[in-house]
This record gives sequence, C-alpha cells and structure tokens, in this order.
Amino acid sequence: MPLPFLTADRAFETADDIALPFDDRDHWRRPYRPGPWRVGSAALLLLLASYVLFAAVIIALTGSASEGGVVFGGALVIIAVALRLLRMGVWVSAQGVRHVGFFLTRTARWEKIVAVRTVQQPVRWLGLPRTVQGQALTLVRSDRAAEDASPLLSTHGADFLGRPDAFDRAADSVEAWGAEYQRG
Repeated sequence: MPLPFLTADRAFETADDIALPFDDRDHWRRPYRPGPWRVGSAALLLLLASYVLFAAVIIALTGSASEGGVVFGGALVIIAVALRLLRMGVWVSAQGVRHVGFFLTRTARWEKIVAVRTVQQPVRWLGLPRTVQGQALTLVRSDRAAEDASPLLSTHGADFLGRPDAFDRAADSVEAWGAEYQRG
C-alpha cells in the first residue's frame, strides 16, 4: 500500500531548471522527505503499538474482552499519534502554504503572503523549548506584522537536523512556489 505522505515528490530533488514540475498544482504536496528523527520516532511508536496489539489479543483471549478492547483502543491511539507525526510538516499547492502541526493545521493563501524567506535566527531544537542558532524559513503575511513572521521549517527541526542540504532544497522549493504564485 503506497503511503503518499511518507514520500516527497522526487521532482523537487532532481529538477533544478524547473521550479514547479507538476501538472496538477492544486494537489497539496510536501516539498521534502520526512527526516530521520520524525520517521524513527514514528517507527518506534508503531513498534510499541504492535506489542500493545499483541498484548490486547492475549488479554482478550485469557481475560475479559472488555479489558482487551481497552488495550486495543490504546494501541489505536498510539498508531494515530505515529501517523500524525508523519503527516506533520509544510505542504504547498496552488492555493497556498499549509503548516501541519500535531494539534493544529494553519493554511495561508498565496494572496495574503508578502514574502517567504530564509532567515538566520534562534530556532527550537527538535521542537523542544531549548533554542539554538539556526536557519528558518519564515512566512510573512500581509495581515500580520513583519516581526510576527511564523517559522515554517528550521535547520534543527525533526526533518532537517543534521541535514542542511535537505533544508536548503526544501526552503528553495517553498520559496519557488511562493515566487510563482505571488506574481499571479
């Protein structure tokens, strides 16, 4: 079964001369692959879920079915968390930029975006409260102040920690989408 949210479009990595190499630009796409920290965390959660599912079967066969159902529900929650971790990130389309967080998804239309740029600033390390100096792809909207620019991607996030070239490619791709649709 293909998992389209796991794989980025390879055209972003290979097409240097074409900024937007897609026929269907209305489809939401992630312009990069999920990083090893994100995929590893999701894999560990899915491994834990397999043990919990096995425990649910054993509990249901030896004990009561209701206790097995509760443990099975816990496994489903773990699986949902792992899938949401894989879904998190920045998605682009002809409509705008979508920043998918764990609990919240924000979409900004291209008409309301003033600039998409890479800046040097303190960024959160793996989403934790600790900040380090790094690069961030920021989105400046016309309905907010310039200093209120929200970072979309950072060099120390779960997708790009230890992969500065991947961050540069992803930032360039999002900036190319912004340049294409901010003109029109």
